[in-house]
Amino acid sequence: MPRFLRRAAAVAVSLLLASNPIFAYELDVHSTDSIKNVARQLAADLMSMYSGNQPGQTPGLLPQPYYWWEAGALMGALVDYWYYTGDTTYNEITQQGLLHQVGPYNDFMPPNQTLTEGNDDQGFWGMAAMTAAEYNFQNPAKDKPQWLALAQAVFNTQAARWDTQHCNGGLRWQIFTWNNGFNYKNSISQACFFNIASRLALYTGNSTYAEWAVRTWDWMAGVGFIDDTYRVYDGATVEKNCTDLTPYEFSYNVGAFLLGAAAMVEYSNKAGEMNDVALWHERVDGLLNSTELIFFFGDDENDKVMIEVACEPVNLCDVDQQSFKAYLSRWMAATTKWAPWTFDRIKKLLQNSAQAAVKQCAGGDNGRMCGLKWANNSGEWDGTTGVGQQMAAMEVVLANMIEEAKQPVTNGTGGTSAGNPSAGGSDNGRVDPVKWQHGVITKGDRAGAAFVTFVLLAALLAALVFMLADETKTAGENWDNFRSTVSSHPGAQTTTAVNIVTGDGSATPEKSGKHVAQEESSGVSSDESPPSTKTVRDNALPSRQMPRRKPLSISSINSLPNGAASAPALHHPYIHPNSPLGVAGRGGDRR
Repeated sequence: MPRFLRRAAAVAVSLLLASNPIFAYELDVHSTDSIKNVARQLAADLMSMYSGNQPGQTPGLLPQPYYWWEAGALMGALVDYWYYTGDTTYNEITQQGLLHQVGPYNDFMPPNQTLTEGNDDQGFWGMAAMTAAEYNFQNPAKDKPQWLALAQAVFNTQAARWDTQHCNGGLRWQIFTWNNGFNYKNSISQACFFNIASRLALYTGNSTYAEWAVRTWDWMAGVGFIDDTYRVYDGATVEKNCTDLTPYEFSYNVGAFLLGAAAMVEYSNKAGEMNDVALWHERVDGLLNSTELIFFFGDDENDKVMIEVACEPVNLCDVDQQSFKAYLSRWMAATTKWAPWTFDRIKKLLQNSAQAAVKQCAGGDNGRMCGLKWANNSGEWDGTTGVGQQMAAMEVVLANMIEEAKQPVTNGTGGTSAGNPSAGGSDNGRVDPVKWQHGVITKGDRAGAAFVTFVLLAALLAALVFMLADETKTAGENWDNFRSTVSSHPGAQTTTAVNIVTGDGSATPEKSGKHVAQEESSGVSSDESPPSTKTVRDNALPSRQMPRRKPLSISSINSLPNGAASAPALHHPYIHPNSPLGVAGRGGDRR
């Protein structure tokens, strides 16, 4: 070949490669082998960020900056990985992580998390256990807690927290009074509870769970967290009787309700309640319409790709939010098993999203770690990596095998997980962690405390007498001198508890002083009311040292140069062109 032709050919190849970037993964969503091969590598990279199975580490925990709840979500993702692929590589790690975090009452309230645990946190672990039961994941040894019983325990502990004194029902975001967000009722806490209740109803056939699912849905609709177009908003405060709606929308909220509604279709169908079948069928369709409208970006069904619309376009997704698309992918796919009429529609959306997701898997040291931004994606890695991004990519790829996956089981269709309808009921700490830490105070405890107090006071009195005694005088003379010394101070009584001087110079009774010391050592102060939800969600950092599923604050968005000018130009029907947040509400700009 002449030299000029060789040069021309080389230039042509270079131009071709430049215009067609080589991706780390070549995914064929129509090939099971291709999907499994990509998923296997995605899972390996995901597990490179988990060290809980290594010596000296705690099973079931992710390293900082990841919160406990996301580790539960990861365990659920690993159950999914086995369910779709049949690969048992991570089964022992998954079982170890789930069981290590159950806590002393087998209800996912472990001592290392109890004091900062939220209802949604516990809910994600409960949903992972529920998935293990439905997919017939390997059962623990008989002397260990079982998957179904664990899900029932989470349900029971959360049902005990249903708060009718504020907003006429609903679960608070946080379990305990001192946690930021205790005065906030949010959709994800209700969504986890609804999701578990509806799936327990289907698995066990127990109508009590179904009644709770209905109650939760009705409450959500009643306070406007779910509107008449099936859009799901973040939450509201109890101080305003849940009327001050925070209108942010996150994909995991609608996804959790979508799967729960599909379970209620199947439950109602098995129970022969045709009116309920039609009602829940309508709700599945409404939620799916809302999901596609809000959380998929594209011109038509052939190119719509999943997007975390509240934060992704403006580069403000926090560590938690980076994982939300994993759960929407997971729950959309699972929905097709109980609502089969949704299959064709969901399949196309998941295929588009999986193909776009793997194009973002071109970063990190190995050149295949996944980024966040799937939509409007030319294949250029967005520069981010993490558990959330990697888990989301794996879940959406796996979801493309849902048609071949086995039907979830129930007690009547081959389910082998043992249940316990009263599980978690003995856990006093489900509402009051003081009782969990120390047990219920009995008459014997009070008698013992009184005796110890008497001994301490007697010893203190003896010490005072000894210090004031004059060894040159008789015992009677010393006693008379001691009495005259005490009586010279008006109002002084020898039987009064010794006062302790506080930091501000004021005197505090000894009992109160001990209480203050205990509070300071635990970071809890009963004299301080929790900050308002506005402060919690926009400014203050929770005790976990970093923002936790915090809705975007307009102040933080406006701090970007020129508002959201640095965000990509996405023409999404619910991204308002003039909104710095990039999301329009039903009434216009959601500011």
